Amino acid sequence: MKFPTVKVDVEGLKNFVSEVFVRLGVAEDDARIIADVLVAADQRGIMSHGVARLGRYVDGIRRGIMIPDAQPEIIRETPTALLVDGNGGMGQVVSFKVMREVIRRAKDMGVAYAVVRNSNHYGIAGYYAMMALEEDLIGISATNSAPIVVPTFGRDMLFGTNPIAVAVPTGGEMPWVLDMATSVVPRGKLEVYARQGEKIPLGWATDERGIPTDDPARVLDNIKNRRGGGILPLGGAGELLGGHKGFGLGILVDIITGVLSLGSFGRYVYGKPDQPPGVCHFFAAVDPAALVPIDQFKSAMDDLISQIKSTPLAEGAEKIWIHGEKEFLRQKAQSEKVEIEKVVIDRLRKIGEELGVPFQLG
Repeated sequence: MKFPTVKVDVEGLKNFVSEVFVRLGVAEDDARIIADVLVAADQRGIMSHGVARLGRYVDGIRRGIMIPDAQPEIIRETPTALLVDGNGGMGQVVSFKVMREVIRRAKDMGVAYAVVRNSNHYGIAGYYAMMALEEDLIGISATNSAPIVVPTFGRDMLFGTNPIAVAVPTGGEMPWVLDMATSVVPRGKLEVYARQGEKIPLGWATDERGIPTDDPARVLDNIKNRRGGGILPLGGAGELLGGHKGFGLGILVDIITGVLSLGSFGRYVYGKPDQPPGVCHFFAAVDPAALVPIDQFKSAMDDLISQIKSTPLAEGAEKIWIHGEKEFLRQKAQSEKVEIEKVVIDRLRKIGEELGVPFQLG
């Protein structure tokens, strides 16, 4: 079963989401950043991280685990590195501002990176990596998250879906953008299946006994109540299909975000009820022009992508997709009107009514 969707005006949706955050104490410019990140996820077809999550942020601000007017604080810096404390603020806001600074420094120094501690959920990782594309830089973004993934051969949740994103500029081809969870799927994908009343494929998650299950509602309820089980690392259960490699990637993200910043990692993320969750992020930008002429680099990227696309297709296959290609095509098609599930629209209207912000489809 699929929930029906409706087309919504992009700018109108951004204005609505932005106004919701303003009513909750977020500065207008910061609210616009959050709205842009959320709507961009829907435009790119990543509905699990789009405006469907607005209620989560509203609840977080009301509970005091997301501080609407928090100001990021630089704890330590060098010409190429930053350690930033998010002070429990909105993840999108600190991430946008820090990545912008990382890009500025990379243009001067050839490379720059930053780690952020004491933050919140920041949306799609690819948004921040793609910010670097405007300056012909390679962008990298990663974040740890609530512990809902079980380690290989484990039964209890230990670390988050811990996504990684890398964006690389090209010439005539679409930019290459890898934006992936280090788990089989992100939590939001289970939420989409649960909303639609569908079963998930076996191999995505386990029940409280550590046994694979196809019931997303059961997995989500176990996650919420810490009953055991959870989402599996990329590659699935065991080592046969490389689950231990996804496990390793997830831990790597915890290392470069939480451990490197001396922030929260593993079970410590969201470890204290009714306290800011301590989510940690990593951002980097690399300037290819520091090593080779940028036009030659971009031409070489086009060559690589051309080689991939010209590879003979498997029987029954129609096309080899380049990372980020589907999302760019969706975003282009939804530049003015974006498709949103009707059940999500109903929730947005309810939030708007509670805060005195009218919602219109446009």
